[in-house]
Amino acid sequence: MPDLPKRTLGRTGMDVTTLGYGAMELRGAPRGRDVSDEQAERILNVVLDAGINFIDTSIDYGVAEERIGRFISHRRSEFFLASKCGCLAGDLLNNAPPPSANGRQPHVYTKENIVTGVEQSLRRMKTDYLDLVQFHGSPSKAQLEEHGGLAALQDLQRQGKVRFIGISGTVPNLDEQINMGVFDSFQIPYSALERTHETLIEKASAAGAGIVIRGGAAKGGPGKEQGDSWDVWQQVRIDDLVGDMSRQEFVLRFTISHPDLDTTIVGTINPDHLQDNVTALLAGPLPADVYTEAKLRLAQGGSAPIAIPAT
Repeated sequence: MPDLPKRTLGRTGMDVTTLGYGAMELRGAPRGRDVSDEQAERILNVVLDAGINFIDTSIDYGVAEERIGRFISHRRSEFFLASKCGCLAGDLLNNAPPPSANGRQPHVYTKENIVTGVEQSLRRMKTDYLDLVQFHGSPSKAQLEEHGGLAALQDLQRQGKVRFIGISGTVPNLDEQINMGVFDSFQIPYSALERTHETLIEKASAAGAGIVIRGGAAKGGPGKEQGDSWDVWQQVRIDDLVGDMSRQEFVLRFTISHPDLDTTIVGTINPDHLQDNVTALLAGPLPADVYTEAKLRLAQGGSAPIAIPAT
């Protein structure tokens, strides 16, 4: 099996595979589809056997952390492990109200919840340290500082329980988060059909941070021909650029064509889908002329980066 391409995750100096694995699908029912322990064990080991060395998870992803701990903790040296904080943990989770209509739990950025969450993740995943802990929910600078959450994570870093600090960021807070200058990496949504953050990705990378893309293969697969993003695809008539690629391959290769991307996390429970993603990755970025033309057409259809204020 050929080695997967790697890029250096910003100032961390760590080399990560350009394709990472997002563990959200391991959460199982009721918030996700039913996934057995056998399926979870199989896909996690297939991920590592394929050479993928970046795994992203979260407290919010149900039993995903426990499954990582049960099924691949014995292979801990083979992967860079990223999780999240600010998610409800311990007593806060036990006494939490029902999730909102969109299924999301609130996030709390107090010192106590950050420490409880990280300690819980360490226990669940049977590890002495987390390579990266990212604030979940794109909190503002004020939210990060008001109740000591950022300081608590930095203290855990000094203790060696956390190697690097990141944030899962989106507008409107992403520009402010970059300007804080404290984050080693940013996890940002981006794909051909969701280019809102394109220039902010460039700004974060220029500041020395690593770039983790989520949603990098979004809207590209079978059964996703609906919604605003699909309307954009139809409007710009991009299929002639796709050629003999599947839409999934085109969208994923568009994502990895962004020069500032370090890794993109793609989740699946199906080993065949994983292999399709690996094959697309090995095909490399889109040809330069196709990439340029795709961006022009997508912008005309409304998939374009937002302008960021000068600083």
